[in-house]
Amino acid sequence: MSNDLSGSTQLWNEDLAPTSAAQRTWRWYHFAALWVGMVMCIPAYTLSASLIEGGMSAYQAVFTVFLANAIVLLPMLAIGHAGTKYGIPYAVLARASFGTSGARLPALMRAIVACGWYGIQTWFGGQMIYTLIGVLLGGEIGGAKIAGLGINGMQLLCFLAFWAIQFWYIVHGMDAIRKLETYTAPLKILICFVLLGWVYQKAGGFGPLLDQPSQFVEGGKKAGQFWSTFWPSLTAMVGFWATLALNIPDFTRFAKTQRDQLVGQTVGLPVPMGLLAALAVIVTSATVVLYGKAIWDPVDLASRMTGVAVLVALVILLIDTVSVNLAANLVGPAYDFSALAPKRISYRAGGYLTASIAIVMMPWKLLESTQGYIFTWLIGYSALLGPIAGILIIDYYFIRKTELNVEQLYREDGQYSYGSGWNLAAIAAFIVGVAPNIPGFLNAAFPASFPGVADVFKTIYTYAWFVGIAISALVYGVMMKGRAPAALRPAAQP
Repeated sequence: MSNDLSGSTQLWNEDLAPTSAAQRTWRWYHFAALWVGMVMCIPAYTLSASLIEGGMSAYQAVFTVFLANAIVLLPMLAIGHAGTKYGIPYAVLARASFGTSGARLPALMRAIVACGWYGIQTWFGGQMIYTLIGVLLGGEIGGAKIAGLGINGMQLLCFLAFWAIQFWYIVHGMDAIRKLETYTAPLKILICFVLLGWVYQKAGGFGPLLDQPSQFVEGGKKAGQFWSTFWPSLTAMVGFWATLALNIPDFTRFAKTQRDQLVGQTVGLPVPMGLLAALAVIVTSATVVLYGKAIWDPVDLASRMTGVAVLVALVILLIDTVSVNLAANLVGPAYDFSALAPKRISYRAGGYLTASIAIVMMPWKLLESTQGYIFTWLIGYSALLGPIAGILIIDYYFIRKTELNVEQLYREDGQYSYGSGWNLAAIAAFIVGVAPNIPGFLNAAFPASFPGVADVFKTIYTYAWFVGIAISALVYGVMMKGRAPAALRPAAQP
């Protein structure tokens, strides 16, 4: 990066600039630990619940989760390549396809979704502190709900306490997050085995859920309906990590080599995600024997344990939620907000903004009001993010053959400005990719207001991420064929 560029352009700041060789410290095991750390989280643990409630057997649910993560790994590795090759974050990579001004659109889309998740995970963390205090004091705490908020004073204090714990890591930056993930990942794996041992001993086996056939078999409650449940379920499971598939360059830009990001992510995502789903099913299966009902919420389960076990379980869940939330839901929007106004918003200021929005949005209300939030929320935003992934992949691999002129990405009047700062081909491809999913989304999210949506749109919506990524990729590829200027070969990064 030439020295004069930092002062002459509004598109550059130190956080968005390409990483130096000295900053590239992440090896494959750091990426594997990052993914193990992010996979082991409460929302991921409860994913199997939604599938089994939908009629799947334990084995079908675990396979669906594993398959979805094997699928989402492909765009993750493809988009991650650019981060390692050029040392640039997602918000800068998007300038190559959307234009230097247009890139703010995909950055904002990604940031808004992440703020939603950041708030939800912070609320989960606060609830764990609330549960822990209640268990230690031996009763319900907090009193009456505060008017307008819908939660009691103690719940609010616990939410703010957990928010403050995470804030420390925002102040201390990316390296503090890497260290947290690397050190806590082995601990989480150990806890999984301890939990399995505990339920096996307590229940005298692994319980009845494992032997239950799916409801789709002949004579079952939903006989013959497997595929109509499988596809929306698969789309929702893909949607779970669709955000990270986009902004993975925010992490891979710190990789020492391409091999480190490829091996680390491949080892760290699909198999651990499948194993966590299996663990959730086995432990929940045992709760049927122990408590007479299936308990899918690990915080609820932890609160039923006795003695020191409850304390250890909840502290582990707290550490887990901090590490997941910071990696999955803070790093991306911090860069994305910084990219909206690089001269005014640094990475750290972007993190402060994300954390502030998490409080203002009152995530407990979001969880309360979104019916079937896993499906409506996950499929809904996958319909937005799939088209962006399609455009980035086609642009990087097929239009530019992985060759970018890094310096031009930071110039308002450079080859990636497309004249006006907006690449209309990318905007058109995005709109066309999202449009077919809008009627289905409105019907799923607000069935009373949009009851008359045609079946064809409902069907399209069950494949939202796949439909979006395919249509936008095709439209963008056709519109950009032969239009991309040749990239000047930049100085090669390791």
